[in-house]
Amino acid sequence: METGVTSDSPSKAARATTLSDVAAAAGVSMATASKALNGKRGVNPSTRARVEQAAQDLGFYPNQQARSLMFGRSGSIGLLTTDLEGRFSLPILAGVESALRDGEAVAIMANASGSAEMVDRHVHALLSRRVDGIIYVARGTEPVLPLPDSIKVPVVYAYGPSTDADDVSIVADHRGCGRLAVDHLIDVGCRAIAHIGGPDDPATIGYMAARLRARGTLDGLAARGMDPVLNRPLFGDWTEAWGWEAVEQLLARDVEFDGLVCANDQIARGAIDCLAARGMRVPTDVAVIGFDNWAPVAQTARLPQSSVDMNLDELGRVAARAVLDPDGFPQGSTRVAGRIVARESTAHASLSTP
Repeated sequence: METGVTSDSPSKAARATTLSDVAAAAGVSMATASKALNGKRGVNPSTRARVEQAAQDLGFYPNQQARSLMFGRSGSIGLLTTDLEGRFSLPILAGVESALRDGEAVAIMANASGSAEMVDRHVHALLSRRVDGIIYVARGTEPVLPLPDSIKVPVVYAYGPSTDADDVSIVADHRGCGRLAVDHLIDVGCRAIAHIGGPDDPATIGYMAARLRARGTLDGLAARGMDPVLNRPLFGDWTEAWGWEAVEQLLARDVEFDGLVCANDQIARGAIDCLAARGMRVPTDVAVIGFDNWAPVAQTARLPQSSVDMNLDELGRVAARAVLDPDGFPQGSTRVAGRIVARESTAHASLSTP
């Protein structure tokens, strides 16, 4: 009697592919297939490749819950931040996610919005999901209070370090980047360099970055046998208006300068605009470099600005590697080096040497 059901029935087609199917297709035992797919040792490379190809051909994806029970890991990392809108936290988070994908882990994002109560709630929620570790991305460069000691998974602090020196923190090398900026200006011919800094108020977010960048500028000048134009860097805020005002102060003091290290790109833009308004050519008369390599300012300005890129995406990748392999990183702060991005505000300088 004909039933109308063919041998390729829906019930058979809907059956999920199993590890047994992969093992049979690859011509190996289930134990070998399991080892190959879970990155275990003791599997011949050609056998591992054959098993992986069979899994791909059959559309087999290991059950994550089963893997968690078997290996004691969930394959997920908690990303806790207090500032998802910040232009510094976003590239860090992108770097973290990129590295986690490479390590076959997934990120679970939680935004505490700057609230200590929300931090506690999100930590509890992440731990209830059995995350293998937590990366705490700080809002600014200032040290943050550590998460509770009761947390039994690795915790890595990113951008702003933990106040506990026993914790693992991954931070930008603001001081080293100040030296990079000075070296770049000297390399293009500058011999009289001033620093226009950010805020000098400890209550202001970014104060630590401002201090370290200024200190790095002084370090760089001393290393090259040069004195700063002023005995003390000029400190103000992070705005274009301050960059303009600071240049006005330098001109009013009648000091000679042919290079400016500005603590961020907005300050650099204001400084460049003021120099132009006073009839001074950038970079021929004065070369100017900023910090952060923020595209909306540095790349779209009337004169494209050189800047120190803080390498925040790499900072995020390093933080991810640290939480996946906590024993491979030292306690305390690990600094991630920045890099110079040269544009027209310094790249074509042709300054005379006294």
